[in-house]
Amino acid sequence: MSITAAMVKELREKSGAGMMDCKTALTETGGDMEAAVDWLRTKGLAKAAKKAGRVAAEGLVGVASEGTKAAVIELNSETDFVARNEGFQELVSKVAKVAISTDGTLEAISAADLDGKPV
Repeated sequence: MSITAAMVKELREKSGAGMMDCKTALTETGGDMEAAVDWLRTKGLAKAAKKAGRVAAEGLVGVASEGTKAAVIELNSETDFVARNEGFQELVSKVAKVAISTDGTLEAISAADLDGKPV
C-alpha cells in the first residue's frame, strides 16, 4: 500500500508526532491508522525510557524568605544551558516562593499553584 501525504497529515494531526515518524509508522503498519498510532505510542515509550536514565546534574538552588520563614529548593536540569536560561531561573525563584506558602513537602509544593498553573 502506498502512503499518501493525506494519510501522513491525518496521523500527524491525531498523534502530534513528526512527519517522518508518521510516515515510518504508516509504512511499518501497512497504512493501518490505528496500528500506526500504537506504533508511535510504543516508540514514544521507548524514547521516554531511554531518557529516564539520564542524570540531571546541572541546575540551580533557589532561596526565598518571608518574615521568619525561609525555603531552599534545588531544581535540576540536564544541561548548564538550561540552568543559565532566564526562564529556568525565574521558575526556580517562583518555586522557592511557593515553597514558603506550603508545609515544604514535595507533595504540597507539587500541588500548589504557580501563576494559576500547578507546579
